[in-house]
Amino acid sequence: MSVQKEIKKVTTHTLQMMKAGGEKISMITAYDFSFAKIFDTAGIDIILVGDSASNVMAGHETTLPITLDQMIYHAQSVVRGINRCLVVVDMPFGSYQSNSEIALASAIKIMKETGGHSVKLEGGEEAVDSVKKIVSAGIPVMGHLGLTPQSIYKFGTYTVRAKEVDEAAKLKKDALLLQEAGAFAIVLEKIPAALAKEVSESLHIPTIGIGAGGACDGQVLVMHDMLGINVEFKPRFLRKYLDLYEQIDGAVKQYISDVKSKDFPNENEQY
Repeated sequence: MSVQKEIKKVTTHTLQMMKAGGEKISMITAYDFSFAKIFDTAGIDIILVGDSASNVMAGHETTLPITLDQMIYHAQSVVRGINRCLVVVDMPFGSYQSNSEIALASAIKIMKETGGHSVKLEGGEEAVDSVKKIVSAGIPVMGHLGLTPQSIYKFGTYTVRAKEVDEAAKLKKDALLLQEAGAFAIVLEKIPAALAKEVSESLHIPTIGIGAGGACDGQVLVMHDMLGINVEFKPRFLRKYLDLYEQIDGAVKQYISDVKSKDFPNENEQY
């Protein structure tokens, strides 16, 4: 009788132990069952069901239009595909900003309807009350500082944040406030590497960087960028591990050609 090896699930505690032991944390976005299954089987630590679905799945210019119900649909699909990694679900714009009661209701809805393990929200001091309320209800919260895409119209640009002294000081303070409020990790997006290093060393919770240098406790990339599906996006921080756009384009053109030339299906491909 074969003994099936027990699958060790990644939890918020696992991430804490990884930081303490100096092991880097890997995180990638996913929005559907098929890719979630591939990433989970490959051994990814965290899948982020990102509100970037607004851009890469729905074709919107910003992350703002995606709704809570749409995020729940994507998260449900992802959760069905995994059995070991931690799933973090982005709380979309409008689902937590107005007050902490609404934030808690949104977080509870996400947890009850998706089977996900935690939520992520953007902002520092202004989000602390919501973080506290959600955490006190037993829901793990991941923070997000630096470039916060839901505030794009406030910033007016996607350039690097916290290069100025005042903004850097606020970010350092915000990181500590989020930690005190009970966040289990913080995403640091597009900030100077030296600042990210300083913040990471000041916290006992892990930091996950995107365009924030190698001193963060982990890294995250959007799957469409990292796999080369999205060819328009070419920031400095992105490493493309595949060129799927070219490969898919070639495969589809070959398929069209084979259908037109009556090569597909051949005798072995019919009943």
